Amino acid sequence: MMNELGTIVGQIIITMLSAILVENLVLSRFLGMCPFLGVTQKTSTAAGMGIAVAAVLMIVAALAWIVNVTLLVPNNLEFLQTMSYILIIAAVVQFLETVLRKFIPPLYKALGIYLPLITTNCAVLGIPLINTQRGYDFGMTLVYTLGAGLGFAMALVLFSGVRERMAKSDIPASLQGVSGALFAATLVSMSFFGFQGLFAK
Repeated sequence: MMNELGTIVGQIIITMLSAILVENLVLSRFLGMCPFLGVTQKTSTAAGMGIAVAAVLMIVAALAWIVNVTLLVPNNLEFLQTMSYILIIAAVVQFLETVLRKFIPPLYKALGIYLPLITTNCAVLGIPLINTQRGYDFGMTLVYTLGAGLGFAMALVLFSGVRERMAKSDIPASLQGVSGALFAATLVSMSFFGFQGLFAK
């Protein structure tokens, strides 16, 4: 019994750390680059966007798993997975936008156009598809999605810190603006490739 529990806990930890570090959505899979470059001028905005995306990811992944297992697979409608997931994402983001507008107006204004763009964020669609492809059960779907969401938020906050530091530093004109942001993103991404093979099978 204890060995089985230890195995489950170990699998949860490995899946979570793998999603955060090894398979980071932004820095390893290069998904969700639009908000990564768009809302990382300030750490507070980046943190808000990271939390919003992580929340959307959790809700979307749970609903997508339920729809896939209870509706699509039993009726041999797997070819509708992508379309179904997109509809779920659109509904969840619309709900989140309404909640933020009503209860947290400053964050709603700070996120601006990037909030509705969560609907077209490939990271939000990628996670349910990865979960489906790997055949995760509901528990592991939530574990992997939570790790992916935390990894996404961490990448945004880390990169916003780099960009804030760059804005206050005396750097060459060729590394200012978008070119500097892309250069910094490359360096941050390369640092995360050090985690590759950490959980090699």
